[in-house]
Amino acid sequence: MSKITPCLWFDGKAEEAAKFYVSLLPGSHIDAILPYTVETPGGKSGDVMSVEFTLAGMRYMALNGGPYFQFTPAISLFVSCADQSEVDRLWDALSDGGTPQRCGWITDRYGVSWQIVPEALGRMMKDKDPAKVSRVTEAMMAMIKLDIETLEKTYRGQSAA
Repeated sequence: MSKITPCLWFDGKAEEAAKFYVSLLPGSHIDAILPYTVETPGGKSGDVMSVEFTLAGMRYMALNGGPYFQFTPAISLFVSCADQSEVDRLWDALSDGGTPQRCGWITDRYGVSWQIVPEALGRMMKDKDPAKVSRVTEAMMAMIKLDIETLEKTYRGQSAA
């Protein structure tokens, strides 16, 4: 068990968001749902206070803390995807009510920022040839959802068309 658990602050949507997130990735489940026992600025007695959940093997907490704080892209959830099918599946799910951003980033319907990134991109970006890395970086910067085939062609110096 990790000593550190990221806590995500929601305004009344902690349970809904946690259930959505665990539906997306294998190795994910709800661990506990804890109610408020007294009235607080985040909720009244009996409302969901927090949800402990595991997302792809990592523990998280979702807190219904009220409207006082909002998410920013300064913190994001980075998902390393095995193939284009996984990129597409997660992208489609997170896009529903969300806002796609450049370079494989997306803000979901709850305001949480995600990076949906193919594992292949990491391999390409670690290449010792700076020309390959530059080409891939430029291609990635022009994309919204990342496309492995286009990135691979660009990496090899082939036309992406």
